[in-house]
This record gives sequence, structure tokens and C-alpha cells, in this order.
Amino acid sequence: MTLLSLLLAIMPAHAQRTEKVPWGDFEHWVVRHIKESAIIGGETKTIYAIGPDETIDANKAYDYSKTIWASSNAYARVSGVTKTSLTVEPDEGPTGKCARLTTRFASCKVAGLVDIKVLASGAIYWGKMLEPITGVNNPYGFMDWGISFTERPSALVLDFRSEMPCSGTLTKGTTFSQKEFPGSDPCQIMFILQKRWEDEDGNIHALRVGTAFRRIHKSTSGWQTDIRVPVIYGDARNDGSYREYMGLLTGRLTLYALNSRGQKKKIIEEGWAQAGETPTHALLQITAGSRGAFTGEIGNTLWVDNIRLEYPQ
Repeated sequence: MTLLSLLLAIMPAHAQRTEKVPWGDFEHWVVRHIKESAIIGGETKTIYAIGPDETIDANKAYDYSKTIWASSNAYARVSGVTKTSLTVEPDEGPTGKCARLTTRFASCKVAGLVDIKVLASGAIYWGKMLEPITGVNNPYGFMDWGISFTERPSALVLDFRSEMPCSGTLTKGTTFSQKEFPGSDPCQIMFILQKRWEDEDGNIHALRVGTAFRRIHKSTSGWQTDIRVPVIYGDARNDGSYREYMGLLTGRLTLYALNSRGQKKKIIEEGWAQAGETPTHALLQITAGSRGAFTGEIGNTLWVDNIRLEYPQ
């Protein structure tokens, strides 16, 4: 056996390198103090953003140009009433801080009498929240999804742990209406690469370049470290690991972004790109539930830390 053959034999079959994602170690947080309207109690509430250390004492939109991360934490002003929602916050991890995502009710009493509850699942994602939120009919429409991205990683890598009731009961909670029904609500990691372009009217079109999903169905026994979520390039339906929830983001799953003119538009994901295509944008979303807006299993909690991207050497 030659020296080269020996070296090849002892090298890992898939030699890889990983790169840290900006702010993906969750050691740095923005602390935002927002005073809610007097009609719902007038308290000053604290919510958080993932980004450079800062404390903001003001009812104003956060400057998301400082970070690639946004979250389900909400600063809302609906019909003149200022309200907050907290479902993502810093917590202690194995080696420092981490992010804790929780499914819970955001509740308040109007004039001390009428109890309003809205169910929200904790989520973090790449993009911007278009604050303040001014309605509840289309929550995805207040998010600018994705960041510019032209690389081709082989996997998303992260650490996580979960605590999930797995009661078999889901709750749908929207303002004055709450109901329960049977079902499960796995936590979800979604990493998508797209090739986007705009037409002459500023509409945003996209092809799916890369697809990576992982669902978490039960509580873990402590932290799970260095978990790989492989990226499938090209038409993911041809891969043996493909599941229906990994499909194109159309219909009720359609997301939004700001076009080059600063206009909010639907991202029209038209089909699957060729396997060798180069993306223009990346979407990463990690959630404590996967049932969509206002629906989930109360108590689902997901801790995440050390987000990295893996590349071939």
C-alpha cells in the first residue's frame, strides 16, 4: 500500500469543516423594555432579540440590520393598543447561554375585564420582524424571511434539548376563541436554500435549491450535541428521507419578503432547482412547534445552541 493509499484509508469518509453562524452561540442578547397600553394594564414588559448586547427602553421597532436573527417575540400595536409577546428568551446552556423557545398563551385583560389569549409557539429565524405588528390575521406577513446567501453547505449542525408533554392534545387560541382537539406537535428545524429573482412588477419568485428538515417528537434525555441536519440539493422528493412537510412553501405555508423596492411580497416558490444550482438566499427557522400560527401543544419547550454550517473540506 502506498503512502497516499494509507492516508486515504485512515481519513474520514466525508471530511468536513464547520463554520459558526453569526450570533448562533446565543451568548449575546438585546433586552427590550416596552410599556404596554394602560387599557391592558400599562406594565413595562421585557422581550429579547438575538444580536449585539444592548438595552433599549423605548416603544420602537428594533434595527434588524445589526443581526441576521429575528424571533416570534412580538412588539405589536393593534388598533392603538401596544402589547408584547414573549416566547423566546435566553437561558443557561451547558457552556454558557442558549435560546429557549416555548409554546404558551400570550394573555391580557382589557380594562381589567375581558380576558384575551393568543397561543404562540417560540420560534427563531433568519430575517426581520416588520414591527410594530398591526394585526393577527396574517402573522407571516409581518416577517421578512431569509438572508442573502450564496454558499452550498452540506449540513446544518446544532445542539438542542427538548421537553414535550406529548399529551395528544393540541390547542388553537386566537384572541377570544380557544379550542382543543387531538393531535401531535413536533418541534421543527427547517433550513432552506433558494434561488430568487424579481419580475418587472417586483414580485419575488424562487426555486428550491437545498432542503434540510428535522422534527423532534419527544423529550430528550439532556442535551443532544453536534446534531447534523443534512442538506438535500435539487429535487428533495427523489431522496429517501423526503417527507411531505419538506415540500415547497406554497398555499398556507407561503412566506413573505421585502423586494428590492422595499415592498412586502409573497415568496412564490415555483419548483425545484437543478442539484448544482447556486442559491441567492437562505431561510433558517427553528420552532417549538410545527402546526402553524396560533396552534400547538402548550408546554412544548426547545433549547438550542451553537448553530453552525458544515462544508466539505
